[in-house]
Amino acid sequence: MTASEVEVNAIATGRSTRAVLAAVRIAVGLMWLQNVNWKRPPDFGQAAQNGLYQYTAYAVDHPVLAPFSWLVQNVIFPNFALFGWGVLLAEFCLGAFLLVGLLTRFWAIVGILQTIAITLSVLNAPAEWQWSYYLMFAAQFVILATAAGRVAGVDGLLRPRWSLRSGRPARIAMALS
Repeated sequence: MTASEVEVNAIATGRSTRAVLAAVRIAVGLMWLQNVNWKRPPDFGQAAQNGLYQYTAYAVDHPVLAPFSWLVQNVIFPNFALFGWGVLLAEFCLGAFLLVGLLTRFWAIVGILQTIAITLSVLNAPAEWQWSYYLMFAAQFVILATAAGRVAGVDGLLRPRWSLRSGRPARIAMALS
C-alpha cells in the first residue's frame, strides 16, 4: 500500500472517536452496576425461586450446553450462596472498574467470561432476546480491543507512571490497562 492509501483507510482517532469509546465503556460499566441490583444476598433468590437463582436455573430448565447444565446442577446449586456472593462481587467490580476505566482490558475479559456464563444460562429461556447477549459480547470486545480505559479513564492517567517503572506489577498493569 502506498502512503496515500494508508491515509485514506486510516481509522479516525480524533476527539469524537475517543468520546464514543469512553461513552461505550461507561455505559457498559453502568449496565453491570445496574444488574447487581437484583442479586440480593443472602440467598440470592433461592428461597423465593427468583432473582439470580431463577436465571441460573434456566441453565438446567432450558439448557444451551449440556456440560454447563451439569455444572449448574451439580456444582453451583449445592454451593449457591457462595456462587451468589462471587457473582455479586465480580459484577460489582466489573461495573466499577469499567466505569472509572482502571485495568480496563482485564475487566473487559472478565465481562466476556461473565457474558458467556450468562448466555449459557439464559439464551434458551422464554422471552429472552438473544441479541442482547451478542451485543454484550460486542461491547466487551470493543472495550478490550481499544483499551477504552485510556480515554477519560484512570488507565490513561496511570499508564505514563507505570511505563517508567520496571517492576512486574507495572508490566502487568500495562498489559491489563
